[in-house]
Amino acid sequence: MASSITRGLLLLAGLCCLVPISLAEGLQGHAVQETDAPNQDREHHMEAACHKIAPNLADFAFSVYRQVASGSTTTNIFFSPVSIAIAFAMLSLGAKGDTHTEILNGLDFNLTEITEAEIHEGFQHLLHTLNQPDNQLQLTTGNGLFINETAKLVSKFLEDIKKLYHSEAFSINFMDTEAAKKQINDYVEKGTQGKIVDLVQDLDKDTVFALVNYIFFKGKWEKPFDAERTTEEDFHVDAETTVKVPMMSRLGMFDLHYCDTLASWVLLMDYVGNATAFFILPDEGKLQHLEDTLTKEILSKFLEKRYPSSANLRFPKLSISGTYNLQTLLGKLGITKVFSNGADLSGIVEEVPLKLSKAVHKAVLTIDEKGTEAAGATILEAIPMSLPPDVSYNRPFIAIIHDNTTKAPLFVGKVVNPTQK
Repeated sequence: MASSITRGLLLLAGLCCLVPISLAEGLQGHAVQETDAPNQDREHHMEAACHKIAPNLADFAFSVYRQVASGSTTTNIFFSPVSIAIAFAMLSLGAKGDTHTEILNGLDFNLTEITEAEIHEGFQHLLHTLNQPDNQLQLTTGNGLFINETAKLVSKFLEDIKKLYHSEAFSINFMDTEAAKKQINDYVEKGTQGKIVDLVQDLDKDTVFALVNYIFFKGKWEKPFDAERTTEEDFHVDAETTVKVPMMSRLGMFDLHYCDTLASWVLLMDYVGNATAFFILPDEGKLQHLEDTLTKEILSKFLEKRYPSSANLRFPKLSISGTYNLQTLLGKLGITKVFSNGADLSGIVEEVPLKLSKAVHKAVLTIDEKGTEAAGATILEAIPMSLPPDVSYNRPFIAIIHDNTTKAPLFVGKVVNPTQK
């Protein structure tokens, strides 16, 4: 009966301020074993494991993007594929049978090509790398498990998510829904430095656990814009709709190239640190072509062969967000059983049946000239005498934020209307 099924909750938050981020073979739910190998060898091994899951994360990112894009052509898109994948991979440690298989397949992992050991090892290194202190780039992730104070969770699950996914565990009284909601929202608000508030809008008092993931990214452009040159200009949302936006501009050397395959301008802008932003501007009428054609292989080629060229670039300041019901979104990717009364999450709690009742993801994107820290250096560049092209991002474009160390797509989005929050 439905009333006998207890509930789990999955909440994900991602913030990106773009200002100018071994398991035993074949066993489920077993933590990585420590080895006596030298630290350097272990770091190399873990980096290889992290890079092994990067293509899967990229495929998952495109799968999610296309599902969201198919639902609406008039709204902004912004989400963190890494945040979603981390949360569900962590959940898979407590899933069994078809529930377990669906989750990993839905995350674009083919278990005939990559073992579960390698998947969790890859995420372990991914989290370790993303959370390394960096004075140049603020990038942190966090996983919180909120457990109802009367629940008895499987100790192995708690051990594994703490070891592999650096998850914190908190006791909570879900019967007091308002207090529980505040406790979870405060955790997310603190982790995203106050940028994502009220992620949880409502809670069911029958909830047994809530799994929360957040990612916070804030960087400074290596080559910032001059705020004094920002002016109000038109942004063409579609053929009938135009809005006014503050448009940044700079004449200089950019990694900006026209791609015939995509029928688009492709701009790569580096942050101070180890992250790169792709901004892909399709020709008028070619947005659908871009969405159908773009692949991780094409993006990789741009990262491999980089060379600057002069351009007069115009780019909008903006702050947009995306909020998604992952039950609906991931259901289209085959992850359905975990949300049903047939879910097998017996690796999390043994005494009562458990299903995932809600999974929510919210991400925020902010782009401006420099960031919160003023740039102290003046950048002088030699510009070729030939007339540079004028490239204006004044119509819908795709944005992808790529971490260069882990090779993972941190954020993916589409800017349709910069004035739409």
